[in-house]
Amino acid sequence: MKTIVWFGFVLGALSAAGDVILTQPGQSVTFKCGVEKYTQSLVWNHGNDHIISESRSGFRRRGGKYIGRSTLKVTSLEISGVREEDVGKFICTADGRSYEHTLLVVSVSASPSSELQLGSEATLQCQVKGLNPPDSPVQWKRPDGSPHSGSQTVQLKSVARSDAGNWKCTFSHEGATYSESLEIKVQEPVPETAAPSPSPSSKKITQPGVNQSPSTDAVLLGLKWWMLVALGVGCVVVVLLMVFVIVLCKRFKRRKRRFLNKKNGRQPKTYCQCDRPAAAAKPQQGRRKKKPSALPLQPLLIA
Repeated sequence: MKTIVWFGFVLGALSAAGDVILTQPGQSVTFKCGVEKYTQSLVWNHGNDHIISESRSGFRRRGGKYIGRSTLKVTSLEISGVREEDVGKFICTADGRSYEHTLLVVSVSASPSSELQLGSEATLQCQVKGLNPPDSPVQWKRPDGSPHSGSQTVQLKSVARSDAGNWKCTFSHEGATYSESLEIKVQEPVPETAAPSPSPSSKKITQPGVNQSPSTDAVLLGLKWWMLVALGVGCVVVVLLMVFVIVLCKRFKRRKRRFLNKKNGRQPKTYCQCDRPAAAAKPQQGRRKKKPSALPLQPLLIA
Protein backbone atom coordinates (compact mmCIF):
# COMPACT_ATOMS: atom_id res chain seq x y z
CA MET A 1 0.00 0.00 0.00
CA LYS A 2 2.81 2.40 0.84
CA THR A 3 4.47 1.57 -2.49
CA ILE A 4 1.33 2.54 -4.39
CA VAL A 5 1.00 5.82 -2.49
CA TRP A 6 4.67 6.63 -3.09
CA PHE A 7 4.35 5.82 -6.80
CA GLY A 8 1.33 8.15 -7.09
CA PHE A 9 3.25 10.90 -5.30
CA VAL A 10 6.16 10.57 -7.72
CA LEU A 11 3.86 10.76 -10.72
CA GLY A 12 2.19 13.86 -9.27
CA ALA A 13 5.57 15.49 -8.69
CA LEU A 14 6.69 14.77 -12.26
CA SER A 15 3.51 16.21 -13.74
CA ALA A 16 3.81 19.26 -11.54
CA ALA A 17 7.39 19.83 -12.68
CA GLY A 18 6.17 20.57 -16.22
CA ASP A 19 8.15 20.63 -19.45
CA VAL A 20 11.10 22.51 -20.92
CA ILE A 21 9.92 24.49 -23.93
CA LEU A 22 12.28 25.84 -26.61
CA THR A 23 11.37 28.76 -28.81
CA GLN A 24 12.98 31.53 -30.83
CA PRO A 25 12.64 35.32 -30.39
CA GLY A 26 9.51 36.75 -31.96
CA GLN A 27 7.59 33.49 -32.04
CA SER A 28 4.55 32.42 -30.00
CA VAL A 29 4.56 29.74 -27.33
CA THR A 30 1.75 27.96 -25.45
CA PHE A 31 1.99 26.63 -21.89
CA LYS A 32 -0.51 23.98 -20.85
CA CYS A 33 -1.66 23.88 -17.27
CA GLY A 34 -1.79 20.53 -15.47
CA VAL A 35 -5.59 20.59 -15.41
CA GLU A 36 -8.26 21.12 -18.04
CA LYS A 37 -10.69 22.85 -15.67
CA TYR A 38 -10.76 24.36 -12.22
CA THR A 39 -13.39 25.04 -9.58
CA GLN A 40 -12.12 28.07 -7.61
CA SER A 41 -9.37 30.06 -9.32
CA LEU A 42 -6.62 29.89 -11.94
CA VAL A 43 -3.43 31.98 -11.76
CA TRP A 44 -0.46 32.22 -14.17
CA ASN A 45 2.83 33.75 -13.00
CA HIS A 46 6.25 34.26 -14.57
CA GLY A 47 8.48 33.80 -11.56
CA ASN A 48 7.16 36.44 -9.15
CA ASP A 49 5.45 38.50 -11.89
CA HIS A 50 1.71 38.14 -12.23
CA ILE A 51 0.52 37.44 -15.79
CA ILE A 52 -3.20 36.67 -15.63
CA SER A 53 -5.73 35.22 -13.21
CA GLU A 54 -9.35 34.15 -13.47
CA SER A 55 -11.89 33.39 -10.78
CA ARG A 56 -14.85 31.03 -10.84
CA SER A 57 -17.15 33.96 -11.63
CA GLY A 58 -15.19 34.64 -14.82
CA PHE A 59 -13.47 37.83 -13.62
CA ARG A 60 -9.96 38.22 -15.10
CA ARG A 61 -7.04 40.32 -13.89
CA ARG A 62 -3.92 40.90 -15.97
CA GLY A 63 -0.40 41.89 -15.04
CA GLY A 64 1.41 44.89 -16.49
CA LYS A 65 4.39 43.07 -18.00
CA TYR A 66 2.45 40.83 -20.38
CA ILE A 67 -0.53 43.01 -21.22
CA GLY A 68 -1.12 42.72 -24.94
CA ARG A 69 1.03 39.58 -25.32
CA SER A 70 -0.79 37.08 -23.10
CA THR A 71 -3.95 35.15 -23.95
CA LEU A 72 -5.79 32.68 -21.70
CA LYS A 73 -7.43 29.81 -23.57
CA VAL A 74 -9.46 27.82 -21.00
CA THR A 75 -6.50 26.90 -18.76
CA SER A 76 -3.61 27.24 -21.25
CA LEU A 77 -1.49 30.39 -21.56
CA GLU A 78 -0.25 31.74 -24.90
CA ILE A 79 2.57 34.30 -25.10
CA SER A 80 3.12 36.05 -28.44
CA GLY A 81 6.25 37.90 -29.55
CA VAL A 82 8.62 36.05 -27.24
CA ARG A 83 11.59 38.07 -25.96
CA GLU A 84 14.87 37.01 -24.40
CA GLU A 85 13.75 38.31 -20.98
CA ASP A 86 10.80 35.89 -21.04
CA VAL A 87 13.04 32.94 -20.12
CA GLY A 88 12.46 31.20 -16.80
CA LYS A 89 9.63 29.52 -14.90
CA PHE A 90 6.00 29.87 -15.91
CA ILE A 91 3.81 28.67 -13.03
CA CYS A 92 0.15 27.71 -13.30
CA THR A 93 -1.76 27.53 -9.99
CA ALA A 94 -5.18 25.89 -10.23
CA ASP A 95 -7.22 25.48 -7.03
CA GLY A 96 -4.04 25.81 -4.97
CA ARG A 97 -1.98 23.29 -6.93
CA SER A 98 1.02 24.51 -8.97
CA TYR A 99 2.45 23.33 -12.30
CA GLU A 100 5.76 24.67 -13.62
CA HIS A 101 7.13 25.03 -17.14
CA THR A 102 10.57 26.28 -18.16
CA LEU A 103 11.08 28.47 -21.21
CA LEU A 104 14.42 28.62 -23.05
CA VAL A 105 14.95 31.11 -25.87
CA VAL A 106 17.32 29.79 -28.56
CA SER A 107 18.66 31.89 -31.44
CA VAL A 108 20.36 30.08 -34.33
CA SER A 109 21.46 32.00 -37.41
CA ALA A 110 23.83 31.93 -40.36
CA SER A 111 25.61 34.92 -41.81
CA PRO A 112 25.28 36.18 -44.50
CA SER A 113 22.32 33.76 -44.94
CA SER A 114 21.38 30.09 -44.71
CA GLU A 115 21.86 29.75 -48.49
CA LEU A 116 25.64 29.77 -49.05
CA GLN A 117 27.75 29.58 -52.16
CA LEU A 118 30.43 26.99 -52.64
CA GLY A 119 33.83 28.32 -51.52
CA SER A 120 32.43 31.36 -49.70
CA GLU A 121 32.83 32.29 -46.02
CA ALA A 122 30.04 31.95 -43.44
CA THR A 123 29.43 32.21 -39.69
CA LEU A 124 27.01 30.07 -37.66
CA GLN A 125 25.82 31.50 -34.35
CA CYS A 126 23.90 29.82 -31.49
CA GLN A 127 22.75 31.65 -28.35
CA VAL A 128 20.69 30.05 -25.57
CA LYS A 129 19.03 32.15 -22.85
CA GLY A 130 17.73 30.63 -19.60
CA LEU A 131 20.18 27.73 -19.14
CA ASN A 132 20.68 26.23 -15.68
CA PRO A 133 23.52 26.40 -14.91
CA PRO A 134 24.10 29.53 -17.01
CA ASP A 135 27.58 28.42 -18.10
CA SER A 136 26.41 25.14 -19.64
CA PRO A 137 28.39 24.35 -22.79
CA VAL A 138 26.87 25.01 -26.19
CA GLN A 139 28.24 23.11 -29.20
CA TRP A 140 27.46 22.66 -32.88
CA LYS A 141 27.17 19.30 -34.63
CA ARG A 142 27.77 18.92 -38.34
CA PRO A 143 25.19 17.36 -40.71
CA ASP A 144 27.01 14.01 -40.45
CA GLY A 145 26.65 14.06 -36.63
CA SER A 146 30.29 14.81 -35.81
CA PRO A 147 30.88 17.61 -33.28
CA HIS A 148 32.46 20.82 -34.49
CA SER A 149 35.57 22.10 -32.77
CA GLY A 150 33.95 25.50 -32.08
CA SER A 151 31.43 26.35 -29.38
CA GLN A 152 28.62 28.86 -29.92
CA THR A 153 30.19 30.30 -33.07
CA VAL A 154 31.36 28.35 -36.12
CA GLN A 155 33.56 30.00 -38.74
CA LEU A 156 33.44 28.38 -42.18
CA LYS A 157 36.40 29.71 -44.13
CA SER A 158 35.50 27.87 -47.33
CA VAL A 159 32.02 26.38 -47.64
CA ALA A 160 32.08 22.83 -48.98
CA ARG A 161 29.35 20.57 -50.30
CA SER A 162 29.57 18.50 -47.11
CA ASP A 163 28.43 21.56 -45.12
CA ALA A 164 24.94 21.31 -46.61
CA GLY A 165 22.27 19.83 -44.34
CA ASN A 166 20.95 20.24 -40.79
CA TRP A 167 23.38 21.68 -38.27
CA LYS A 168 22.37 21.08 -34.64
CA CYS A 169 23.13 23.38 -31.75
CA THR A 170 23.25 21.14 -28.64
CA PHE A 171 23.21 22.24 -24.99
CA SER A 172 22.36 20.89 -21.52
CA HIS A 173 19.79 22.15 -19.03
CA GLU A 174 19.34 20.65 -15.56
CA GLY A 175 21.02 17.42 -16.65
CA ALA A 176 19.04 16.96 -19.90
CA THR A 177 20.36 17.57 -23.42
CA TYR A 178 18.46 19.63 -26.00
CA SER A 179 19.14 20.78 -29.54
CA GLU A 180 17.96 23.29 -32.12
CA SER A 181 18.43 22.71 -35.88
CA LEU A 182 19.52 25.06 -38.65
CA GLU A 183 19.31 23.99 -42.30
CA ILE A 184 22.19 25.10 -44.51
CA LYS A 185 21.99 25.03 -48.31
CA VAL A 186 25.08 25.13 -50.51
CA GLN A 187 24.77 26.40 -54.07
CA GLU A 188 27.19 26.34 -56.95
CA PRO A 189 28.67 29.75 -57.80
CA VAL A 190 26.97 31.47 -60.70
CA PRO A 191 29.29 31.43 -63.75
CA GLU A 192 30.08 34.75 -65.31
CA THR A 193 28.57 35.07 -68.77
CA ALA A 194 30.67 36.77 -71.47
CA ALA A 195 29.17 39.48 -73.64
CA PRO A 196 27.91 38.09 -76.97
CA SER A 197 30.15 38.90 -79.92
CA PRO A 198 28.54 40.67 -82.89
CA SER A 199 27.55 38.41 -85.75
CA PRO A 200 29.26 38.82 -89.15
CA SER A 201 26.02 39.98 -90.72
CA SER A 202 25.76 42.85 -88.25
CA LYS A 203 29.19 44.22 -89.08
CA LYS A 204 29.23 47.35 -91.18
CA ILE A 205 31.10 47.16 -94.49
CA THR A 206 32.90 50.40 -95.12
CA GLN A 207 35.03 51.52 -97.98
CA PRO A 208 38.01 53.72 -97.45
CA GLY A 209 37.41 57.33 -98.32
CA VAL A 210 33.63 56.93 -98.37
CA ASN A 211 31.66 58.52 -95.57
CA GLN A 212 28.65 56.26 -95.10
CA SER A 213 25.64 57.13 -92.95
CA PRO A 214 22.75 54.85 -92.04
CA SER A 215 19.67 55.27 -94.18
CA THR A 216 16.39 56.50 -92.76
CA ASP A 217 14.72 53.15 -93.40
CA ALA A 218 17.39 51.34 -91.41
CA VAL A 219 16.95 53.75 -88.51
CA LEU A 220 13.18 53.35 -88.52
CA LEU A 221 13.41 49.60 -88.76
CA GLY A 222 15.80 49.57 -85.82
CA LEU A 223 13.24 51.36 -83.62
CA LYS A 224 10.40 49.52 -82.01
CA TRP A 225 6.83 50.50 -82.78
CA TRP A 226 6.18 51.92 -79.34
CA MET A 227 9.23 54.14 -79.68
CA LEU A 228 7.84 55.59 -82.91
CA VAL A 229 4.45 56.16 -81.28
CA ALA A 230 6.10 57.85 -78.31
CA LEU A 231 8.15 60.05 -80.64
CA GLY A 232 5.04 61.12 -82.58
CA VAL A 233 3.07 61.87 -79.42
CA GLY A 234 6.01 63.87 -78.07
CA CYS A 235 6.14 66.00 -81.24
CA VAL A 236 2.40 66.73 -81.04
CA VAL A 237 2.71 67.73 -77.41
CA VAL A 238 5.62 70.07 -78.22
CA VAL A 239 3.64 71.78 -81.02
CA LEU A 240 0.57 72.24 -78.80
CA LEU A 241 2.75 73.64 -76.06
CA MET A 242 4.33 76.17 -78.45
CA VAL A 243 0.89 77.31 -79.66
CA PHE A 244 -0.29 77.68 -76.08
CA VAL A 245 2.77 79.77 -75.18
CA ILE A 246 2.30 82.06 -78.21
CA VAL A 247 -1.39 82.65 -77.41
CA LEU A 248 -0.55 83.29 -73.78
CA CYS A 249 2.16 85.82 -74.71
CA LYS A 250 -0.20 87.74 -77.00
CA ARG A 251 -2.86 87.84 -74.36
CA PHE A 252 -0.36 89.08 -71.82
CA LYS A 253 0.86 91.86 -74.14
CA ARG A 254 -2.72 92.96 -74.78
CA ARG A 255 -3.44 93.20 -71.07
CA LYS A 256 -0.19 95.05 -70.48
CA ARG A 257 -1.05 97.61 -73.20
CA ARG A 258 -4.47 98.21 -71.63
CA PHE A 259 -2.89 98.64 -68.23
CA LEU A 260 -0.38 101.24 -69.53
CA ASN A 261 -3.09 103.20 -71.33
CA LYS A 262 -5.21 103.32 -68.20
CA LYS A 263 -2.19 104.33 -66.14
CA ASN A 264 -1.29 107.23 -68.52
CA GLY A 265 -4.86 108.54 -68.47
CA ARG A 266 -5.72 107.62 -71.98
CA GLN A 267 -9.23 106.47 -72.12
CA PRO A 268 -10.44 104.77 -75.20
CA LYS A 269 -12.96 106.70 -77.24
CA THR A 270 -16.41 105.47 -76.65
CA TYR A 271 -19.53 106.50 -78.42
CA CYS A 272 -22.91 106.16 -76.89
CA GLN A 273 -26.32 106.70 -78.25
CA CYS A 274 -28.73 108.32 -75.87
CA ASP A 275 -32.38 107.57 -76.09
CA ARG A 276 -33.48 111.23 -75.85
CA PRO A 277 -36.82 112.44 -77.28
CA ALA A 278 -36.63 114.38 -80.50
CA ALA A 279 -36.94 118.16 -80.23
CA ALA A 280 -40.40 119.43 -80.89
CA ALA A 281 -40.86 121.35 -84.10
CA LYS A 282 -40.97 125.11 -83.70
CA PRO A 283 -44.44 126.55 -84.22
CA GLN A 284 -44.77 128.29 -87.46
CA GLN A 285 -45.32 132.04 -87.15
CA GLY A 286 -47.74 133.96 -89.23
CA ARG A 287 -47.27 133.78 -92.87
CA ARG A 288 -45.29 136.58 -94.29
CA LYS A 289 -46.93 138.58 -97.01
CA LYS A 290 -45.35 137.98 -100.26
CA LYS A 291 -44.02 141.02 -101.97
CA PRO A 292 -46.03 141.88 -105.07
CA SER A 293 -44.22 140.98 -108.12
CA ALA A 294 -43.01 143.77 -110.31
CA LEU A 295 -45.32 144.83 -113.13
CA PRO A 296 -44.14 143.86 -116.52
CA LEU A 297 -42.61 146.71 -118.45
CA GLN A 298 -44.73 148.08 -121.16
CA PRO A 299 -43.09 148.72 -124.48
CA LEU A 300 -42.53 152.35 -125.21
CA LEU A 301 -44.68 153.84 -127.89
CA ILE A 302 -42.70 155.44 -130.61
CA ALA A 303 -44.32 158.57 -132.00
